[in-house]
Amino acid sequence: MNAPPSPPEAERTDGSSVRIGALVPLTRPGGAAPPRHLLAGLELAVREVNDAGGIVGRPLELVVRDTAADPQRAAAAVDELARLGVAALAGEYHSVVARAAAARADALGVPFLCSSAVLDALTEQPTEWVARLSPPQSRGWQVYADFLLGAGHSRIAVAAQPSVYWASGTRILRDYLAPRGGTVIELDMSALTPTAVCDELVDHRATALLLLVGHPDPAVPIVRSVRRDQRLAEIMIGAPAGQPEFAEWATLLGDDSAGVPFLRYLPERLSPLGARVGTALRERLAEAPSFVAFEGYDTVTVLADVLRSHGADRARTAESWPRVAVEGTRGQIQFSRTPGISVWQWAWTPIQVVDRDPAEPDRFRILHTG
Repeated sequence: MNAPPSPPEAERTDGSSVRIGALVPLTRPGGAAPPRHLLAGLELAVREVNDAGGIVGRPLELVVRDTAADPQRAAAAVDELARLGVAALAGEYHSVVARAAAARADALGVPFLCSSAVLDALTEQPTEWVARLSPPQSRGWQVYADFLLGAGHSRIAVAAQPSVYWASGTRILRDYLAPRGGTVIELDMSALTPTAVCDELVDHRATALLLLVGHPDPAVPIVRSVRRDQRLAEIMIGAPAGQPEFAEWATLLGDDSAGVPFLRYLPERLSPLGARVGTALRERLAEAPSFVAFEGYDTVTVLADVLRSHGADRARTAESWPRVAVEGTRGQIQFSRTPGISVWQWAWTPIQVVDRDPAEPDRFRILHTG
């Protein structure tokens, strides 16, 4: 591995902190519930690492930078954090932003453990510097497609905005469903109003509508329009990217928030560690923690284990990805090379399809696991 030497700050042995750079989209258009949950998980794990003695006696410090869901800001943040001497990078929620951060981390030789972004092509070429906890989009969205088929849906409309991420999701669904008798009808949300979406659903005889759009707008207006259209009383609305996980969804939509299946990366039952961390996260967030909060916690847990074992040298951290074996909140975390994925990947991230129970919208129902 051709590694730039770690700067002196990353090698201090005088009791100064070991620093991890955290990339989090805190302000809009990035800022909303998911980044807040991600940061809560990262911060809780840092506090617990330090309460347990830190990194071989040195405190672990989180240096947070706001990416604001902007790829250029993310790349600039990676440059700054690299100059500051961070031992590794963590975080990011938006796939397109994480891709920019991963490319820059690879170019600079800074290890990056991506917490939450799922885009398969996180880097253009295979890299040794980047590992990922969240499942690749192809795996998660194929699980979602299996759920759709099992629920009897073969004519599936996707309301999509222009984006690499949404286009990738549409392609995954189409490629998986077509050989199994499914049809994907693409509705271009740069050209359609929520009311026009309803007309398109009727014209195409769709039985399911998937929201591949931003939240709250236009996702919330689309849900309201479809729910109020008597012609579409039987249609299923889905949101594979997970928007209904968060309290803001239920607050904005009320009863209309229920019965919208989404992907969630949690096991059916949390381990004792997961349950303990879940309780601590709930106290920190003052609401139920999402899977994104657990991803943040697990990210720091993995990095702390690597830093304890191999020191704060960047090259040694990157070389350690294939040897990681860490008990996380959602299972044993190990990284491997997955066909078609350019980064080190946790191959067995748990995946569920979940919705809010129409009888009790604050309660989640597990509809399918994969």
